Amino acid sequence: MSTTDIRYMRLALSLGARGLGQVWPNPAVGCVIVSAGRIVGRGWTAPGGRPHAETRALEQAGARARGATAYVTLEPCAHHGRTPPCADALVSAGVARVVVAMRDPDPRVNGQGIARLGAAGLQVVEGVLGDAAQQAHAGFVRRVVAGRPLVTLKQAASLDGRIATAGGESRWITGPEARRAVHGMRARHDAVLVGGGTARADDPALSVRGMGTMHQPVRVVMSRRPDLPLAGQLAQSARTQPLWLVHDERAEKPVLDAWAGLGARLFACPTGSDGQLDPSAALAALGEAGLTRVFCEGGGALAASLLGAGLVDELAVFSAGLAIGAEGQAMLGALGLRRLAAAPRFTLVDTRPLGADVLSRWRRQPG
Repeated sequence: MSTTDIRYMRLALSLGARGLGQVWPNPAVGCVIVSAGRIVGRGWTAPGGRPHAETRALEQAGARARGATAYVTLEPCAHHGRTPPCADALVSAGVARVVVAMRDPDPRVNGQGIARLGAAGLQVVEGVLGDAAQQAHAGFVRRVVAGRPLVTLKQAASLDGRIATAGGESRWITGPEARRAVHGMRARHDAVLVGGGTARADDPALSVRGMGTMHQPVRVVMSRRPDLPLAGQLAQSARTQPLWLVHDERAEKPVLDAWAGLGARLFACPTGSDGQLDPSAALAALGEAGLTRVFCEGGGALAASLLGAGLVDELAVFSAGLAIGAEGQAMLGALGLRRLAAAPRFTLVDTRPLGADVLSRWRRQPG
């Protein structure tokens, strides 16, 4: 693995990140084409998933792609979908060498794209910045392998783990810098998820604001009873920004018809032994619908449900420098733990100050 390969693959990964939140159900791939030490083509998956990164980079490179090296963050596709295979496009363009960060776990591709390149006489190098690519494509991989999207759970809490006062006041625990960071996180996910309690209490818009005109994520509300306010922000914006409701299979038809009439997409979900929506079934439905990355903003009951079921992949915790006390609303609902060994554990990825607050990012430990 040469330093040159690492440098160009790092650039390809940064290009691919531009598509996060905009390309589902496809992966956010980046591609760089280099000829004689010069970058002649750059591309990343376009909004909506087409064209692919390789196609865009090859178009930019034109005839300069012949004899060049292509750096791709995910194995080029080998199957015919709405567009021809990218592996064939690289061969047709005369690319001599392809550096691939990781294989595509999709059974329609897995190893076949690389084999097609090798059979055509191209030199293929695998595994350059493979760990970084695994993280970059974690949502896509999670959906392909596990049938559900990657889940990032965000919490904004006081130093003593409270998200609101006893009377429900929560605006604002964190400062403007932290809130802006949250909007950036929303933008990099396919969907923003909240529970019914949060939707009723806060009437949130769940949109990306303060960052100019940009793509908006799907809003998802998990609520056993879809009796949310029909005059609220979510309902009134359902035709302009996608709104999905995950509800009990026994929800009343007139209520569901009202939401469908407003433009919401409805997902019936079974309940568990506790009478609440089965979080695994809910996420499987969202994965089936194409979502790869979901940003969960609570509340405490939904957060505990996802954590208890082992469905939280990453944590983003914004800690504010104030204390609310035991009478405040807890960051998490009950997990029902009797043994410390059963507690979900996460590994710290990084911490950074945001104004007067601190953001800590954690990743679920395997096992």
